[in-house]
Amino acid sequence: MRINKISVTKLFGFFNHIIPLNREEEITIIHGPNGFGKTVLLRMVNGFFNSRYSELRTIPFTELRLDFDDGSHVEVTKSIDQTNENEKDEKLTFHFYHPGAEPEIFSPDLLTNSAVKMNWHLSATEDEVNSLIQFGDQKIVTPLDPLENFAIPFVENFKKFARRFKKEPKWLSELKSSIDVHFIETQRLLTPSSVPAAVDTKHPSMIPSVNIYSQELVEEIQAKLAEYGALSQSLERTFPARIFNNKAPSQLTEETLRNKLNEIEEKRSLLIENGLLDKDENPDFQVAQHIDGTTKNILSVYIEDVEQKLMVFQELATKIELFKRIIKQRFLYKNMSISKEKGFTFTTADGKPLSPTDLSFGEQHELVMLYQLLFKVQPNSLVLIDEPEISLHVAWQVQFLKDLQEIIKLANFDVLLATHSPDIINDRWDLTVELQGPIE
Repeated sequence: MRINKISVTKLFGFFNHIIPLNREEEITIIHGPNGFGKTVLLRMVNGFFNSRYSELRTIPFTELRLDFDDGSHVEVTKSIDQTNENEKDEKLTFHFYHPGAEPEIFSPDLLTNSAVKMNWHLSATEDEVNSLIQFGDQKIVTPLDPLENFAIPFVENFKKFARRFKKEPKWLSELKSSIDVHFIETQRLLTPSSVPAAVDTKHPSMIPSVNIYSQELVEEIQAKLAEYGALSQSLERTFPARIFNNKAPSQLTEETLRNKLNEIEEKRSLLIENGLLDKDENPDFQVAQHIDGTTKNILSVYIEDVEQKLMVFQELATKIELFKRIIKQRFLYKNMSISKEKGFTFTTADGKPLSPTDLSFGEQHELVMLYQLLFKVQPNSLVLIDEPEISLHVAWQVQFLKDLQEIIKLANFDVLLATHSPDIINDRWDLTVELQGPIE
């Protein structure tokens, strides 16, 4: 399912915005003066789909509406809950309208203002509560939100407290899981540690994103190598039997076999260049001038096996190749390499090693955005990008949309980005939606 349109009513009390998403180009750009709600709109969409209801609670608005390509839509309304005589609290209500069906309605439990003052989680679903319970009975502080620390005095007490929360209905869970929303925020150079500071004081609560992503790439490569190794063992066990039962050689010419062998070596060389395979000990493997029937039989099965094994790396290799190419075009006097042990590494023009954290802020922003778009976004997602121009040179800003379009062709997702920069937009004003001021 895809989003066709995003609407918000009385944002900050007086802005009414309608954002139709560009389905054909898959990129929609919102722009407008400071204070009109560009970033807030992204936060609201992310808050709904990723159950970050604290985002929706703290933002002043009356209604958020999301229209989908199947004719359905969801409305998130905010009202004042006056059931407590001593204080007034916000109430969120979700209404899901599907053609030909009765509307589905759900109001998540939100903690009262009193609980908020006691540093409890501002709002929580059962899934959010469970995500906090990870470290036994230890006293923890979990930084789930960049702007908020949620203090939990004792986990067991919090579990008891959590049982009072209503379970989300199936229709809401299915709706939110139907669209994977990935938010690239302005604060993207640091990532919260997965280990709460109160549990492990030896590690910082925020870690440079470039370091985390380099390690993530190592893990992704190692996972592919493990898959490659398991497949290799399986094919080796059945290799003799498949040679004996092979019926294909009579249909293959010597020229076809030689061409396929050359293609395999080209693919293997590219994987070695991209850090996915080690260089062969015997790269000068040669086939005799004449290929007899027995050799043809063995080679045809060998070629099938190698093609199947190399396919394990195809998607990852394509992403790494594009990643390296864009970085090479942008980073002057620096070289990036990919390895299965270190992820991405850098050297200066004279060959000296350079830590990713020693890159300029602009280079780190470029690296982080490219990595997230290529390696962290799932196909058919909605990607929200807030101010991609931060710290980027004007020339990089002008190229950003072209890079983004190339990545979208590879990965297939929709993008909604907010920007102040005319250089990001460049000559693509047809992709923009300008936020308007309040109607008098």
